[in-house]
Order: sequence, then C-alpha cells, then structure tokens
Amino acid sequence: MYENFGLFIDGEWRSRGGQGDLDVLDPATGEILGAVPAAAESEVDDAILAAEQALKRWRETPAWTRADLLHAAADRMLGRTDEAARQITLEAGKPLAQAKREWALSVDQFRWYAEEARRIYGRIVESRAPGGRIEVLHEPVGVVAAFTAWNFPAVLIARKVAPALAAGCSVIVRPSSEVPGAAMIMVDCLRQAGIPNGVVNLVVGPTSTTYARLVASPVVRKITLTGSTAVGQQMVRDAAATMKRVSMELGGNAPMIVFDDANVDAVLDLAVPTKFANAGQVCVAPDRFYVHESLHDDFVSGFAKRAGSLKLGHGLDEATQMGPLINQRRIDAIEAVIADAEKHGGRIEAGGQRPQGQNKGFFYEPTVISGLPDHAMALAEENFGPIAAITSFAESDEVFQRANAGDFGLSAYVFTRDPTRIREAVSRIESGMVGVNSFALAAAEAPFGGIKLSGMGREGGSEGIFDFLNVKLSQVTV
Repeated sequence: MYENFGLFIDGEWRSRGGQGDLDVLDPATGEILGAVPAAAESEVDDAILAAEQALKRWRETPAWTRADLLHAAADRMLGRTDEAARQITLEAGKPLAQAKREWALSVDQFRWYAEEARRIYGRIVESRAPGGRIEVLHEPVGVVAAFTAWNFPAVLIARKVAPALAAGCSVIVRPSSEVPGAAMIMVDCLRQAGIPNGVVNLVVGPTSTTYARLVASPVVRKITLTGSTAVGQQMVRDAAATMKRVSMELGGNAPMIVFDDANVDAVLDLAVPTKFANAGQVCVAPDRFYVHESLHDDFVSGFAKRAGSLKLGHGLDEATQMGPLINQRRIDAIEAVIADAEKHGGRIEAGGQRPQGQNKGFFYEPTVISGLPDHAMALAEENFGPIAAITSFAESDEVFQRANAGDFGLSAYVFTRDPTRIREAVSRIESGMVGVNSFALAAAEAPFGGIKLSGMGREGGSEGIFDFLNVKLSQVTV
C-alpha cells in the first residue's frame, strides 16, 4: 500500500528509514494495512538541510508563480480524490463520504491560499522625518515544521502546508504515524505539480527521532501543531529555547446551548450526525449539551433514539454511519468516562458499551448520558469520542456561566431564533468560534482556532497566512 511512498526528502521518496518500519493498522479490523519507513535523526537532519537550502530559492519565487503551483497541486489532488478518500477511511476509520469531504476541504485550502499568496500586502506610513518614509513589509518566517494529529489526516496537513507555501516558507511535515497515507498522497501531488525539490519534505517516525530534532533545530523558525493541549504546552516550552514562532490548535470541550425557542427535531437532525461524525473524534464536536429545561426530556429521548439507530461498521461500507475509534487507547479512555458517569449517577440513555458481537476493530456504541453534575468527566473534560452528555438549564446567565467554565475555548454552539439572544450569546461565550444554528465552522475562507488552553494563532481565512510571515519595518530617508 505504501510501496510508492515513504519519507520524502529533497524531492525524492525514500522507501527505507533508519529506524526500521512502522506498521499501520485498519482500526475497523485491527489488521495491518502495511508498513512505512521510520526516520532516524540523520534523515530528519537531511530534511532540515533540504528545507533550509530550498528556502533561499522559494522565498524569492514570485508570489504569482507560487500561486500557480498551488493551484496546480489542487488540480492533482482533485484527480486523486478516490484514492485519497479510501486511504483516509482505511487508516482513520471514518466513513468514506466523510473522507471525501475532508479531501475536498483540503483542496479548498490550496485554492484559497493560492489566491492569498498574491495578496500579501505591506503599507506605507508617513514619517516624522523630513523626506522620510516608513515601509511595513511581510517576509516568510523561514523553515516550518508541521505536526498533525490522526483524526483528520488530510485537512490538518493542508491547513498548515498551503499557507506556509503561499507565504514563501519551506516545510517539513511530520504526520501521525497512525495515518501517514493521506499526507503522502498530498505531498506527491505537490511534487507532481512542480513544487521545487526541498520546499516540501515529509518524515514519519517516533518522537525521539523526529519531534526532538525538529523542535531543537535553530534552522526551523516556526512550529505549527494540531494536537492535545498537553503536547502543545510541552512544545511551547521546547520551542522557547530557540524562540521559534508557534501556532497551535489544541483540545476543546465544546458547549452547545439549546434555548427554549429552538425546534427540537430540527436541532437533533443537525446535532446527532455532527456529534458522531468520525466517532466523535473531532476537536470542535459538541461535547456538553445544555438544553432548556422545557425541552430537555424531548431532546434527550430524541437524541438517544437517533443515536441508537446509527449503523456502525467499516467505513468502506456505504451503509456505515459511524466507524471505529482510532485505537485501543481511545476505547480505554471512553470506558473511563462511562465509569465516571455511572459513579456520579448519570443515566445511560443509549450506548455505553462496545457493540455486541463486534469482535474486530475498535468500535464503541454512540452513547448518550443525562443526569450528570457539571464536574463529571463527560461534562468537565474533552471526551474525544462518541459521548453526548446532556444537562438542563433554566436561565441565560446560568448557562453562559456554565458554558464558560473550564480552560478550553475552541468552539461553541447556540440554537435559538431570537436575534437579541444570538447577539448576547456571541458576545458572552468565551470561545474562538461560535456557531449559531449551524456547525459549519471549518472552511478555507474562515479563521479557525481557539483561545485559552485551546491554542493560539489561526488557520484559514486571510488571517491564516500571517502566522507564517514576519513583519519588517524600514525607515527610508531621501
């Protein structure tokens, strides 16, 4: 499956790695899909050197040329949609339709930043000095190291690589070793499009040989991460030694508020498939459902009924609505949340166990829990799995205070038809993104990211490219 890929360094695929091979599993079966080469420190050093040398040429490449190359890469990605979607499904477990949508969103990132490459504007400021002029310029930050998680193996790469290349930076991609295939296909599309050798590199391997080398290198000037808050905190500490720029999209524990004027059935039609997409392994998925007390019972019963009817199975099966979790560790983590909920008197309205008769893969039933106190794990912490914890509220002040509790601030959702309440909710909720009667937050044209322990910086939108640019001022006197 990975015969034509491997490590990608200085424009060439390397089929062998100094650290041997890493097995990649199908989470729906637990079987080995294939093996990919694991990079040793020497190969990471080769990638750093290649990126450093290529940077000198790439940053001087005209923005219009960079834009044309990114569009060409997007064209090739479109042509390989079926291949890439199948790879995503096999490695990450999500249903094929979700994998195709993820690949389409990845193509959008390259389209958007191809155009943003042409619009890196500076400005002129009037100087106090007679005959003087102040110029504010933007220049590429330098070599970028991009680290991504396993839950979205394509779009997380695209959100980092596309703006970095548009800004004139060279990149070293380090995808999760559990889902390397989509990143390899994307990099191969960039190669086919004519991106110069060394501008994009890819290494896979253990933390000891990849992470440590990239973060410690003074050549790497920017770190961008999608991962857990704990990893992000450690990365900030490590990056401080060489004062690297950092941007991070980290954990979330999204509240969803359903006010008393919402249409319960309409909300459920949107919320249930969103919550259980990718088996709940989505950082912006709603985790905490705060439902007005007048709607609570109907909402719980409707959610449980819909959750219980979802078809679990292999993502390549067109009838599958929810696939497996990524690995056994996620199963163990979800079971710990369920045990904690039962300890706190929670009612399991649906799911709450592994599927009966499912002997292969890492499946867990879509689960709905009610009757929990706010300090229970299912409400207080990101569960990153197929668990919907539903509780009730009576007053607006109360629910905003509860929604803002905790250290995360990535996404939040509000369902109401009252314009005044909408404005109040957007103003009072402490979150980087707020969806009102919608879950559509992730788009190439919109800035994606959080506050507090959910991260820093933005991916997407016109704002996204500035995380890969330095500001330079020149004072000119003639």
